[in-house]
Amino acid sequence: MTRTLLLDLDGTLVDTVPDLAAAVNRLMQSRGLPIFTRPQVAAMVGDGVAVLTARAFAAHDIQPDASAVADLTADYTANVAVASRLYPGVLPVLTALMRQGWRLAVCTNKPEKAARLLLHSVGVLPLLYAVGGGDSFAWRKPDPAHLLATLCKAGGKADAALMVGDHRNDVVAASGAGVRCIFAGWGYGPIGMAEGSAAVARTISEVAEIANRLLPAR
Repeated sequence: MTRTLLLDLDGTLVDTVPDLAAAVNRLMQSRGLPIFTRPQVAAMVGDGVAVLTARAFAAHDIQPDASAVADLTADYTANVAVASRLYPGVLPVLTALMRQGWRLAVCTNKPEKAARLLLHSVGVLPLLYAVGGGDSFAWRKPDPAHLLATLCKAGGKADAALMVGDHRNDVVAASGAGVRCIFAGWGYGPIGMAEGSAAVARTISEVAEIANRLLPAR
C-alpha cells in the first residue's frame, strides 16, 4: 500500500502572511486605501487570490476594480518568498515521512505558479509528487474534486491518503473525498474549524505520529 499525505500550504507548511500582507497592502496603497495588519490579512486567507482580493476591498466597503485580482496575483507571485518561512520542523519531518514511504503532495488554493516558486524557495518542492494549485484544475477547495485531482496526480488513492490543513476548506474537501483529515492546530484557522477532522495536531511532528497511527505501514 502506497500512503499519500496531502498537505495544505498557507498556514500549514509555510507562514505566508508576511508576504501576502505586503502584497495586499501595496494593492491598497495603489488604490489610495488604508492598509491592513498581518492578523487582519491572516483572517482573509484560505480561499485563493480572487477571494482574498474581494475580502480586502469589502473591508473598505467597496468592490475590487477590474484589474485588482491580476495586479495582486502578479505582485504576490514576484514577491512570494521574501519573508515567508517554513514552520519549525517541517523540512526534517517531511523528509522522514518520505523515507518511510509516504508520497507527499501539496493541495492549495494558491495559484500553482506562486505555490511552486514558494515551495522551491523553502526547499520542499523536491520532496513532492504533485502540486495541485487553485488554478491547476476546474475546482478548488472546499470542492473535494480538487483534493481528488491532486491525489490522482500524485498516484495515490483515497483509502490510503490523509489530508493535513489548517482551514475548514481542508476538512470539508477531505470529508467529501472520503479522506481523513489532520487539522494543523498551529495554522491560521481557529480551532473551531477542526470539527469533522480525524485529529488535531499541535505541531508538524505530531502530524507524523498521527499519520503513521491512522495509516500504519504494511
